[in-house]
Amino acid sequence: MRAIEISTPGGPEVLKQVERPMPVPGEGEVLIKVTASGVNRPDVFQRAGHYPPPRGASDLPGLEIAGEIVDGDLGSQANRWGFRKGDRICALVTGGGYAEFATVPLLQCLPIPGELSDIEAASLPENYFTVWSNVMDRAMLGRGEGGDDEVLLVQGGTSGIGVTAVQLASALGYRVFATAGNDEKCRAVEALGAERGINYRTEDFVEVVKELTRGHGADVVLDMVAGDYVPREIDVTADGGRLVLIATLGGAKAEVPLAEIMRRRLTITGSTLRPRPIAFKAAIAAQLRERVWPLLASGKIRPVIFKTFAAEHAADAHALMESSTHIGKIMLAW
Repeated sequence: MRAIEISTPGGPEVLKQVERPMPVPGEGEVLIKVTASGVNRPDVFQRAGHYPPPRGASDLPGLEIAGEIVDGDLGSQANRWGFRKGDRICALVTGGGYAEFATVPLLQCLPIPGELSDIEAASLPENYFTVWSNVMDRAMLGRGEGGDDEVLLVQGGTSGIGVTAVQLASALGYRVFATAGNDEKCRAVEALGAERGINYRTEDFVEVVKELTRGHGADVVLDMVAGDYVPREIDVTADGGRLVLIATLGGAKAEVPLAEIMRRRLTITGSTLRPRPIAFKAAIAAQLRERVWPLLASGKIRPVIFKTFAAEHAADAHALMESSTHIGKIMLAW
């Protein structure tokens, strides 16, 4: 099969198309003929040598795919949703997504919702698994002291994660604010459901959110920046609120006011998804199928695809990702 491998840690140019043996599905796994792969920031980190795959995972980058089931353990108890050969699915993988074929645990597969294309479907797993796990489960949006009226602030609202969080929380009835790097991007997140896009280059997100919530602030903050953003995010977080960290693009260390965290009953949490066990990801998949896939099938929320590259041009896709000029997802087609 064709695959895109990281020839050596470095810039986008180190991504090379190679021939690899087809993977063999193990117990509880299926073999997917991949038609589309999502490009995500962790792929960029892995390519640069900063995010090694978990033990036992493929060394190939790629965390989400769509395609057709062609083989595998379809008779196991893991096949709770009755998948069959020939079914079109999308799936979360721990690696190996940049290839014409990939193996994946059945429990991490989901049907393609509604009339979505394979490109659109492949854009879903990494972002929706991550957002649901962190915003709805860990940060308990809607289940904190603010109840159904809780407010979400999303940092980086035009990233794949950001677009997903804005659309999902808005569709579920919550007030959403999102930061972005220019006015065009701010208008884009507003079109996706954010009450207000905040240009972080020209505006203070703490002041804007507090003004528009009459001093309340955000009950949940979803942060991909960390670093010196953290003290400001504590300022904008409502009493009893939750700050959830999913990346450290702005730095891995921060100085925080511990007394304020205690006095205002704040929670600072975070997680990484890739190394978590299959059972954990399967539980998220079940929640997504019940709560989110109907919203996608009905068109109430939708994938936002910025650009699709032929797989052999993965280096160009990574260069675009690193430019941060995109709004939504960058995809590879096989």
